[in-house]
Amino acid sequence: MESRPKILIVDDKPQNLLALEVVLRDLDVELVRANSGNEALKCTMYHNFALALLDVQMPEMDGYELACILREEERTADLPFIFISAVYTDHLNIFKGYEKGAFSFITKPFQPEILINKVKFFIEKHLQKLALEELNITLAKKNADLQQINQDLESFSFSVSHDLRAPVRTIIGFAKILETDHGEMLSTDAKRVLDRIVASGYQMGQLINDLLNFSKLGRKEVQMQAVDMQLLTERALAEIEQELQHHAKITIGELPTIYADPSLMMHVLKNLIGNALKYSRKVANPAVAVSAQVEGSQIVFCIKDNGAGFDMRFVSKLFTVFQRLHTASEFEGTGVGLAIVSRIIARHHGKVWAESEVDKGATFYFSIPAKGPAEA
Repeated sequence: MESRPKILIVDDKPQNLLALEVVLRDLDVELVRANSGNEALKCTMYHNFALALLDVQMPEMDGYELACILREEERTADLPFIFISAVYTDHLNIFKGYEKGAFSFITKPFQPEILINKVKFFIEKHLQKLALEELNITLAKKNADLQQINQDLESFSFSVSHDLRAPVRTIIGFAKILETDHGEMLSTDAKRVLDRIVASGYQMGQLINDLLNFSKLGRKEVQMQAVDMQLLTERALAEIEQELQHHAKITIGELPTIYADPSLMMHVLKNLIGNALKYSRKVANPAVAVSAQVEGSQIVFCIKDNGAGFDMRFVSKLFTVFQRLHTASEFEGTGVGLAIVSRIIARHHGKVWAESEVDKGATFYFSIPAKGPAEA
């Protein structure tokens, strides 16, 4: 930001330029003189002005002609200026001044306070504009830095997770070989330890897969298209039932067609419905319900269960990576799935939230804009 705002004062009479300098001397500004329109144009090539004070009556190029040129030049197109005119200026000339782009008009002789107040106004506006531009530059830089950090973290997560797959598979593989070839020779305690190793290996494998999915999501281009959520939910449930044994009663209400990425929506549905089945499996009559309704410009989907629930004091942790509200001994999981759901819904310009009460089930919601970009 420049140290002091600059004001261009243009008049063909030296005594008038001196008078302007006297009036404005107490302001924290730098005054640049020009005694003709041509000299004023030269000044604009070397200085960035906050304001220009233009005399109307000048030989060769009057103030109106100068104003036209200033408005046509990209460098000075937005420069505010005030016309200063002789006492005989009529309303027609004043109107002409505003037509040329003047921000204000002062007729000679004028009260110094009037000019000072007008100049102060434009200088304050100029300083506010500079401050806003500087803030925008700072925010843009910080945003770019943050995006780079996120990209680096995603790359690191992808690389580390990918590299960890091989040793985890090796651990599980050799543990299985040990169990198969030498199981009869192992004591009960040794078998229990070996089972723990295998179970931990599978858990680590699931965590690695979740981390890979989380990092891939940052790279994946969202392929938006019309998605029949009724059919997609039925497909998601069929896949879940192949992977997860349960005896819950599942109800699917009437679900609309939305504009979204089908593969990402499948991930959301499988995660939320799978969680609902998992956390309700210990109750006597587990039940899961999927529904949707239109709320304003959004379609809100709801996945409700009657399972373990959670304490709403900790709801802010739900959609954060590696944050869990239940121990691994109670319910298996990696603490990554809901973070992936949150990121997917955010990329669809929606939001996700939850309501619950301990031992009284949980309800997860996510919203999607009712209209796609082509319809909005």
